[in-house]
Amino acid sequence: MLKVTEASPTAGLMLSWRDFIPQVLLRRPQKTLEQKIADFVGIDEVQIECSGTAALVVALEALKTISDKKYVVISAYTCPWVALAVIKANLIPVLADSKPGHFDFCENSLKSVVNNQSLAVVHTHLAGRVADVCRTIEIARGVGAFVIEDAAQSMGGQLNGRAVGTFGDVGFFSLGVGKGLTIFAGGVVMSNSPRIRQALRQAGKALAPNHFLESRRILELLAYYLLYRPVGMGLAFGQHLRRALKRGNLIEAVGDDCSFDFSVHQVGNWRKKVGAKAAERLPNYLALTRSLAKARLRRLNAIPNINVLADVGGGEGVWPFFIIRMPNEVLRDAVLSSLWDKGLGVGRLFIHALKDYGYLAPYFKNAQTPNAQQFASQTFIITNCIWLSEHDFAKICEVISEQVAHV
Repeated sequence: MLKVTEASPTAGLMLSWRDFIPQVLLRRPQKTLEQKIADFVGIDEVQIECSGTAALVVALEALKTISDKKYVVISAYTCPWVALAVIKANLIPVLADSKPGHFDFCENSLKSVVNNQSLAVVHTHLAGRVADVCRTIEIARGVGAFVIEDAAQSMGGQLNGRAVGTFGDVGFFSLGVGKGLTIFAGGVVMSNSPRIRQALRQAGKALAPNHFLESRRILELLAYYLLYRPVGMGLAFGQHLRRALKRGNLIEAVGDDCSFDFSVHQVGNWRKKVGAKAAERLPNYLALTRSLAKARLRRLNAIPNINVLADVGGGEGVWPFFIIRMPNEVLRDAVLSSLWDKGLGVGRLFIHALKDYGYLAPYFKNAQTPNAQQFASQTFIITNCIWLSEHDFAKICEVISEQVAHV
């Protein structure tokens, strides 16, 4: 049944009709999307790619022109598209386990798999949370590996006053659906190194345009404008979710049914111009969602026996949603059985640790990642979208409290 109103699974920036006004009709000159994001992040330049995954592929292709190493170390608990990007670039993904109760690297595991054959380590700031990238850089530097900072879900996050994505040799963001800033499907890649920036430019220029996909993305961006709001999310997201849950297909429900066959192509100027207009509202929107998260965190942190993931010391992330870790899988699943299909923005981030996806299992047969697997079994997410009412958020907290009351 289609719900009349539904919370989005993540606190994305809604588009305005003003974002679609052609620049030629505006009275003042407009900066490009690249210029606005570079200014926002505090870096000399960025380049736009067709997705966050494509941004990672371009980063890897650029680093391949500098080094002939073949191995890329990634987190055992992260988006499956990260592994697919490494494979797309004809490189070999290697898993490092996460630390207990978290998605960030386990230091001992990372040290055990990074060596002088490692091209790069992909360090992830997941779900807006700022992780310890400085320690990752220290370990990677010790063996001559590059660090790629995956801040796909964390544009606007900072560590000690500096933007995440600018600490590593390369950084990237996603401009996908429901992100803080979106052009429906897009990505941002950047570097502080002039040598790497040049390699990124060359890798980006080598991509061919895909006019069919670009035309489709324009239509999808228009649909996003119409449907990414309380009246519309049921059609855009909720119906698909509930059908997948009814079939028991959890991987499809969260969008983990990824494909090796994905396009890496150039982005058209029209979507960039829409994104440039929307980018003007991004700082205020992130401030609003941070303020909202602060109040909601007080309520969540008052619930005993659960853990709400926070930032590393000195970090100030963004809050598209909250990651909640329950004492065990049974209690986590009990919460989800009550809330997942109710249109309240409660669900799962990723269904498995990477080695447990059937399509990735052959690449990670010998990987030992117990912490990541346990983390996947204990966690769920709650949206921080602005149209989730406080009454409904209180309902969510009540259900969680009831489940952990007897732990």
